[in-house]
Amino acid sequence: EVAGVIGPADNPSLDTEAIIRMYGLPGDFPPAALREAQTVSAKLAHHDRREDLRGKLIVTIDPATAKDFDDALSLEHDAEGRRVLGVHIADVSHFVRTGSELDAEARKRGTSVYLVDKVIPMLPEQLSNGVCSLRPGEDRLCFSAFLTFEADGRMSGRRFAKTLIRSRLRLTYEQALEAIENRPVTGAAVPPEALRLIRDTHALAQQLRRSRMRAGALDLEVPECEILLDADARMTGVKLRPNDVSHQMIEECMVAANEAVATELKSRGIPILSRLHEPPDPLKIDELTAALAQLGFQPGDLTDPRTLSRFLSSTIDHPLRNSAHSLVLRSMKRAVYSAENAGHFGLAKR
Repeated sequence: EVAGVIGPADNPSLDTEAIIRMYGLPGDFPPAALREAQTVSAKLAHHDRREDLRGKLIVTIDPATAKDFDDALSLEHDAEGRRVLGVHIADVSHFVRTGSELDAEARKRGTSVYLVDKVIPMLPEQLSNGVCSLRPGEDRLCFSAFLTFEADGRMSGRRFAKTLIRSRLRLTYEQALEAIENRPVTGAAVPPEALRLIRDTHALAQQLRRSRMRAGALDLEVPECEILLDADARMTGVKLRPNDVSHQMIEECMVAANEAVATELKSRGIPILSRLHEPPDPLKIDELTAALAQLGFQPGDLTDPRTLSRFLSSTIDHPLRNSAHSLVLRSMKRAVYSAENAGHFGLAKR
């Protein structure tokens, strides 16, 4: 029985549609969820009492192709001169209430799905690209984490609040990198205070990164690839996506915010799901050591995470770096979400 006709097999633009059908990925949103999505903009004006941060300097940094901006950053100093990092996340829970049609559909989907030439979103566009996107110059509702850091990079305080923000600036990773490296920022007028914010946040992020590396975190640089397509969805090339210090800045800020939230919930005895990364099996480490030896490396005792971390750092200028890092990645267990508390081996975090 023919259930439906997708189209000619030699039409490359239909490959994505075939994959969607093969894996049973969701299609259009049901009418009830879409009707509910039409009303979310009204909820933007009707919010509970929130901490008003619209006078603060807050910026977003995302890929150039991003259509939605779900996290933003700020950095200030308190009365003692300590740095206070603000990580502001779009408050989706204000618009998607438990038991609503949007909630039911989002539970079914579980996540957005990123395919080569399209995204199947978890929430309708009115939310994902609208009221939950922290667009510059527009009032947005957030849940904010305020993290206080000492001069040595140790987090000494945390505070959380429902907030009202207005992002001042939207930068791409490329523009943020130009700011960090004291180069003219292409295609954007960046005021001096925003340049200071980016450079100071970068300095804090590198401090946090160095601390993680000393604790045995893994600096795995396996290139990520972007598939380039033409108008007819034919592949025209493959481009390596960089992972430079601008990406590391956002990563470190998000890891710090996640760690602060997890610590707060744990201290209150509230059970949570964590992203876990268990240590590798000893047999896998033996196989990794043998494989690296065939490439001419003498990495030492890789059962010690600090030795593994030092080995990865030592390969930074080696011509076989990508091969070595790929071998290390393959020896690792996959990260999972779990209610157990097994820690995160790759990040060197509890």
